[in-house]
Amino acid sequence: MSNYTKTTIGTDARVELHETLKLTGAEISVNQLPAGSGVPFVHSHKNNEEIYGILAGEGKAVIDGEEIPVAAGDWMRVAPAAKRQFFAASDSDMTYICIQVRENSLEGFTAGDAVMY
Repeated sequence: MSNYTKTTIGTDARVELHETLKLTGAEISVNQLPAGSGVPFVHSHKNNEEIYGILAGEGKAVIDGEEIPVAAGDWMRVAPAAKRQFFAASDSDMTYICIQVRENSLEGFTAGDAVMY
């Protein structure tokens, strides 16, 4: 049995990786919004925080009614209860990654969780 799972994603508007990669501790999606479009719904979560990374393009995030400009290279954490929605700029496609994890579940990370050989 292999200790890793690999996939390649195409140009779909949204790709969720939890099933493809058999994730057990996070949900990760890669999202592509055409210029002038947006996520068609506002949402929040019960338990999970989300980490958004803008990979290409620019647009805005609306978090609890506040408009926040975002562009390639920007990263943000959004608390579970926050109401959120993302939009691409009128003249720019936007590609972003969303990592969803249970809030306050991180017990170790990087070198603290590593076993050195």
